[in-house]
Amino acid sequence: MKNRLVADIFEQMAELMEIQGESGFRVNAYRRAARALDSLQEDVEVLRREGRLTDVPGIGESTAQKVGEFLDTGRVARHQELLKKVPAGLLELLQVPGLGPKSAALLYRELKVRSVDDLRQAIEAGRLADLPGMGEKKIENLRKGLEFRERAAGRTPLGLADAVVTELMAALRRAVPKVILSPAGSLRRMRETVGDLDLLAATTRPADVLQAFVELPQVAEVLAHGDTKASVRVEHGLQVDLRAVAPESYGAALQYFTGSKDHNVRLRDRAKRMGLKINEYGVYRGEKRVAGATEEECYRALGLPWIPPEMREDRGEIDLAEAGKLPRLVELGDIRADLHCHTRASDGDLTLEQLADEALKRGYRYAAVTDHSVSAGYAGGLSAERLKVHLQAVHAFNQKQSKIRLLAGTESDIRTDGGLDYPDELLLQLDWVVVSIHSAFGRDPTGRMVKALQHPATCMLGHPSGRLIGQRDAYEVDWEALFKAAAAAGKAIEINAHWRRLDLDDLRARRARDLGVEVAICTDMHRADEFDNMRFGVGVARRAWLTAADVLNARPWEAFEKWRTAMRAKPAARRKPRRKT
Repeated sequence: MKNRLVADIFEQMAELMEIQGESGFRVNAYRRAARALDSLQEDVEVLRREGRLTDVPGIGESTAQKVGEFLDTGRVARHQELLKKVPAGLLELLQVPGLGPKSAALLYRELKVRSVDDLRQAIEAGRLADLPGMGEKKIENLRKGLEFRERAAGRTPLGLADAVVTELMAALRRAVPKVILSPAGSLRRMRETVGDLDLLAATTRPADVLQAFVELPQVAEVLAHGDTKASVRVEHGLQVDLRAVAPESYGAALQYFTGSKDHNVRLRDRAKRMGLKINEYGVYRGEKRVAGATEEECYRALGLPWIPPEMREDRGEIDLAEAGKLPRLVELGDIRADLHCHTRASDGDLTLEQLADEALKRGYRYAAVTDHSVSAGYAGGLSAERLKVHLQAVHAFNQKQSKIRLLAGTESDIRTDGGLDYPDELLLQLDWVVVSIHSAFGRDPTGRMVKALQHPATCMLGHPSGRLIGQRDAYEVDWEALFKAAAAAGKAIEINAHWRRLDLDDLRARRARDLGVEVAICTDMHRADEFDNMRFGVGVARRAWLTAADVLNARPWEAFEKWRTAMRAKPAARRKPRRKT
């Protein structure tokens, strides 16, 4: 958590400097430092204690000193100086998608726009039209950015919430070793964003557990502290609620506080029809508790098998459970490969050898190397000549070892005309071609993706909606047309497992599966630890009711290679839609 807090401060310093017109060199130095700190796999406090901060690429003597200043005092003096020179509302403005520091400075200088409310009023009054660079399309994008921000307000991306809860639970288990803990709420259901975080503890010593919780070093503010519940705000500003229950009620409480609300309403109605009552303390017949210690026994008391948390959204899962037709959802252990990986050849951190080692650690037997194509100059995209060299390097690696098969590939930008970046003869030499939109999002994304899927070299469509959760809304896509085109061409579409994307989302992933599209779960990894985002993608697939048989990269190498060969040989072959679950 400290790493991300310092990274956030450095990123904000870069924005404040850019607003104030400071040199691009200094602005970029703080941005590099922010990225370096955010990607660190070691605790920044340990690095500082061991004198290794300046060993981190992007951290120099000056930024290392400021890291130490924050760790000692919780503040950075230079950051505080910059804050005093800029109205507080301008920083809030930077949270509006499509509005960068230079535009914010222009709006402040010319129109005295100091806040999100000021921006909204200026747009409605038509005051932006005369500003340089503020054309009709830019203004409309800002309007949509405001709407998107309002929808995302108060929600935290799954990956951030998961990191906070994981750290809190580890700290609490150290303080109270025998406590049984679980996340609940939308985090346990693996929703893409969460509101307040819910934790549940089973204990015979609730006072001790709650006291230890409010005294954790991660706690910035205690909001409430009672006999069975405590609420705190942690350093990231998130509210975390911990409820302590007796072990005999733990299962009932876990089910109740996991939700969803609609799922629980259906269960209560079912219990009532059976002459039972269900609440957070147990399942009761009259005054007698007949179940409560585990979720399994609570569901069993209602005549149902246990329903996975990811399915508990009242989308037909209770009827399916009653009929004995619950699917065995895909699990993390089912995944055999990652089909979207970046290396040092473009903007990743790992060599081919390091990528292979990390994949093997996770039990994978094949992986696709998909560095960026030439259009992605900002990401070190490979020219055709560099790609040929890279292709040979992957082949040479495969020849010298047999533990894992690396597929030589690319993530090709889909150009505005729907074309791909490299000549066809080069693309067809590659083992695996991911196609993705990275720019000009508003220029016919559906048509461009459909055309790219029809290219004979294409294997998989990457992050098809283009959204960044909490930062950028999805572009407009005709999903039915896109899925039917993918199914007709026999091409795959990914669930991008990075917690900022989770794209496809659960409803669209399920629809894609129903229309006969092959779905792969991929991390789009650039750093070693990003391989671990796979579990978030698996969470999306489970919310979509996907089984291992529905996931392309859950197949062993031989079955995957058979599919890949057939797909490449007959790219336009039609596949029958699967029967809906």
